[in-house]
Amino acid sequence: MGKKVSIDQLADAVNEQLQEYNKLSAKVVKAAVTKAGNAVKKDIGANAPKKSGRYAKSWRTKKTKETSTELQVTVYSPSRYMLAHLLEHGHAKRGGGRVRAIPHIAPAEEAAEEVLMKDIERGLKSG
Repeated sequence: MGKKVSIDQLADAVNEQLQEYNKLSAKVVKAAVTKAGNAVKKDIGANAPKKSGRYAKSWRTKKTKETSTELQVTVYSPSRYMLAHLLEHGHAKRGGGRVRAIPHIAPAEEAAEEVLMKDIERGLKSG
């Protein structure tokens, strides 16, 4: 359970425990971020408009930046990126009028953000 240290070794023992916690927390956060990125991609694909299905299937994830303590994941559509904002927010028609918005990106992001926080908390409490 505990470890006995002399007063002279206390600073080293505390530093050692903090470094161990830092490694654990970085591992938990990276796993949660990867899971959240995949969840966003899946939700966008499931809720995206499906005329031909190519837009919904075009979403990808990639690691944008990774260090020993940080991970950034980007969810993007490499081939249909020009449609994303038009479908998400709606747009004007050529002959007049508007096309209704079909929100599918923002709801997926919000849901994944909640799951991300819960996963991080759960991982740090159990670790």
